[in-house]
Amino acid sequence: MDVFLMIRRKNLTIFTDAKDNTTVLELKRILEGILKVPPSSQRLYDKNVHVMEDSKTLQDYGLTSSVAKAQCPAALGLALKGDDGEFETFDLTPYSAPPDLPYVMKIQPTGAEQSE
Repeated sequence: MDVFLMIRRKNLTIFTDAKDNTTVLELKRILEGILKVPPSSQRLYDKNVHVMEDSKTLQDYGLTSSVAKAQCPAALGLALKGDDGEFETFDLTPYSAPPDLPYVMKIQPTGAEQSE
């Protein structure tokens, strides 16, 4: 069955899907096609921010079609190897929050509520 994934690195988000018996190395090869970065220069992190091993499958990490659905994909982290040969520190830029509603759009108390 298909497992839907949201792979995040800093402010980059990649949505993809794979089979639950896909290995982490195979997933890195999918990312190689997108990012043009070899699997040896990629490090994937599970939801507990543990490094995922290349030989394990997505199912080994609890990523199955019943958990990682299209409406709610499983989140993985990604770090890349820099020019110095060291992996970057795993860092996610938080999603931005929408701005507050303008005053005129906020719910205003009705006349009955104002007189109480």
